[in-house]
Amino acid sequence: MPAQSETFREHQFDPPASGMRSRVLDGALLIGSAQAVRVLTQIGSVIGLSRLLSPSDFGVVAMAWPVVALVMLFQDMGLGQAIVQKAKLEHDEVSAIFWVSALAGAMLSLLLVLLAPAVGWYFHDTRPAHLAEALAAVALISSLSSQPSAILTRRMRFGWLALVNALGALSGLAASIGWALIWPSYWALYAGNMTAALLSLVTLWLAANWWPSLPRRMAQGGGLLRFGSGLTVANFMTYVSRNLDNVLIGRYWGGDALGLYDRAYKLLLFPLQQVNTPLAKVMIPALSRMADDPSRYRQAYLRALGFVLTATMPGVAFAVGTARLLFPTVLGQKWQSAAPIFIALGIAGLVQPLNNPSGWLYISQGRSTEFMHMGILSAAFCVAAFIIGMPFGPVGVAIAYSTGEYLRMPILWWYVGRRGPVGWRDVFGVAIPNLLGALVSLAGAGAVQHLLPGHPWGALVLAAVCAYLLSFAVLLGFRTGRATLKDVWSLLRGTVRRHLLRNMPRSA
Repeated sequence: MPAQSETFREHQFDPPASGMRSRVLDGALLIGSAQAVRVLTQIGSVIGLSRLLSPSDFGVVAMAWPVVALVMLFQDMGLGQAIVQKAKLEHDEVSAIFWVSALAGAMLSLLLVLLAPAVGWYFHDTRPAHLAEALAAVALISSLSSQPSAILTRRMRFGWLALVNALGALSGLAASIGWALIWPSYWALYAGNMTAALLSLVTLWLAANWWPSLPRRMAQGGGLLRFGSGLTVANFMTYVSRNLDNVLIGRYWGGDALGLYDRAYKLLLFPLQQVNTPLAKVMIPALSRMADDPSRYRQAYLRALGFVLTATMPGVAFAVGTARLLFPTVLGQKWQSAAPIFIALGIAGLVQPLNNPSGWLYISQGRSTEFMHMGILSAAFCVAAFIIGMPFGPVGVAIAYSTGEYLRMPILWWYVGRRGPVGWRDVFGVAIPNLLGALVSLAGAGAVQHLLPGHPWGALVLAAVCAYLLSFAVLLGFRTGRATLKDVWSLLRGTVRRHLLRNMPRSA
């Protein structure tokens, strides 16, 4: 009996040894379904809240959020990903990591309260200062959620992760819209964040069914801390890349301009990030378990990458090609000025689905130091772009950012492909047909939107269908494109069939 108990404690954080492919496919379906809910709620938030709130309200949130995101970045210190990636994990290590994360979360949330007045001083506006103080509570709750989330990810319990993801998105949207109907102000967005954070905290801890032991010294924890520190620096560089533009635009062009830029960014690039982030929850633990089988690793990564590109690139092309119709139709005439910003960002959006999954390779291969180096280089590209584009306003910043993204892309893939099973030739063999398909889709969507004058919603639906059909037609002209479409069809058909068989009543 003691031996069985010891074996359980040794393997309590690991998924079952068999059925990896089935868990990955089921996980992709579950996480994908939850993410579809999240993206739809994000679209609902963009549409509904944009009609209930003003650009200035979104500008206040965009002013406060960079300092909040900075604090939340350092709370986890990369230890959640270390839990997922480490080959062998012990109970005492996980407990020690929890106490380190909890202490860091409390201290950094207090720091956020102390920094809040500086936010108001920087933007010459007290509203983002008050919001930053209130968001310290959300930051603390999020830090307490990172540990059970990492445990569920390592165990590949994707059903629970999908449920938490969907419930958080739906509850947050409901709270924000309810508040905005009663009191239309930026506090409606705070209410949504707080509601989602609280619900996720409770659900994740119940699902993980794990509780830390009392604080004690972590044996052999140096490797986890080094891995986590490399990821933290890389994530900090990503933070700089995604928040410095808001900080500069809010300072020099004001809250209204920042609100327009923020809506354009959220409507285009945020959904793309929402595809990559949950899919990473499936792929990083799966790839980490395949690290000793290069051929299997390469095949799994390229198939996942092809699926991402095929699903997202035509959608980006449709949105960019119809932006001047999309914004007044979906958000209202007051957001028409955001369309040029959206188009400029959309040029970067065409390659974001390709560049974002590079992080899966670094993390699953334990290359956090190289991830850090590339993060520093990427941040340098973004900072230079923001500085160059700032004199020309939000549109200038968006154009410069998109230009930098294309200049960075070949360097990124050369660097990550120097080592490991996946090379840059493998990646671009999958990516080039999808990029060509996206360009054709962009032109086609832009052309067909004019076929139904006076019916904007019908024109948008027609353009979206046209974008995907054109992209698929281009993919059929390439061997790798045909293989990707075949994989997508096989994945969808096999997953649906498997679930139908599971749910079919058994004969007596």
